[in-house]
Amino acid sequence: MHILRMNAVPNMAHRRSSRTVEGDDGNTYCVKLRQNAENVFDFSVILVVSIAGKDVILRRYNGRSHEHRNQIEQDKFYDYHIHTATRRYFERGCNPDGFAEPTDRYTTIAEAVDCLLSDCGFYYEGPAMPLFPEKE
Repeated sequence: MHILRMNAVPNMAHRRSSRTVEGDDGNTYCVKLRQNAENVFDFSVILVVSIAGKDVILRRYNGRSHEHRNQIEQDKFYDYHIHTATRRYFERGCNPDGFAEPTDRYTTIAEAVDCLLSDCGFYYEGPAMPLFPEKE
């Protein structure tokens, strides 16, 4: 699957960006970025798959800006964390990507993008480019 540079679009209190790509499996995927303009720790890097016209969040890499509580396990933490869609959460009627685990693999949105690309089998061609332009 190829992913190209994502261009940020100012959107009120957040900068947003997205890129839709077709996977080698024929499914349509979308990588979405969101970062608070005031708080650099408030960000999400999201992988969504479209299945039969319905969008499902598969992975979400969140910044360290809020407390997270896993609904089933009832554990909570305030840290960088990765949400993963699970069958267990889906079958219990919870948000499928409601389960998350703390991580020390990233501290910036750029590092979170790198984790998503690596974890989810993305590859891209060409030189690395900044996620957001220096001046908007």
